[in-house]
Order: sequence, then structure tokens, then C-alpha cells
Amino acid sequence: MSVLEIVLGILLIIASIVMIVVIILQEGNQQGVGVVSGGADTFFSKNKARSYDAFLSRATKWFAIGFVVIVLALNVFAYFSTKSADAANVATPDQAVSDTADTAE
Repeated sequence: MSVLEIVLGILLIIASIVMIVVIILQEGNQQGVGVVSGGADTFFSKNKARSYDAFLSRATKWFAIGFVVIVLALNVFAYFSTKSADAANVATPDQAVSDTADTAE
């Protein structure tokens, strides 16, 4: 396991936790649907909520994009590291023949 894999794994865990928290902090679409739906809300409080929700929405998008990029980077890195390890372990035909000839003697 290389240092890059460890760093990407830690970043993946952090992005996952932050994305979960940001999603949990968002308000649902069903808020204020009841019969008495926030008649006492002021204009300022409504706009404040919108800006906060807009920030959480943007944060969710950016952390989701980062999450996908990190996952893809980890998969590409794992794919090519196993390919290079497999290539290093594959014997050439000449080596295979000499190895079987040596064991037969």
C-alpha cells in the first residue's frame, strides 16, 4: 500500500463524513406545508434560510463531485498497481522452460 493510496483513502473518508453532515443539515421539501404555514416569518428570515440552503446545496454538489473524483482515482490507481504487479510476476516463456528443465534434473 503506497502513501498515495493512504492519502486518497483518508480524503475519501473525510469527504464522505462531510457530505453526510451537509445532507443532514439541509431542510426537506415538505417544510411549511401545513395549514398554518409560517405566517409570522419575516422577509429577512425567509431569505436567510434560502441563502443557507443555497450554500448547503452548493456544498453538497462540490463534495459529491470530490467524492466521485477520489473514488475514480483510487480505482484507477488500484487497477494500474495490480496490472504492474501482475506484469512483474509473469515469467517469460524462456524462463518457464528453463525453470521446468531445472526441476526435472
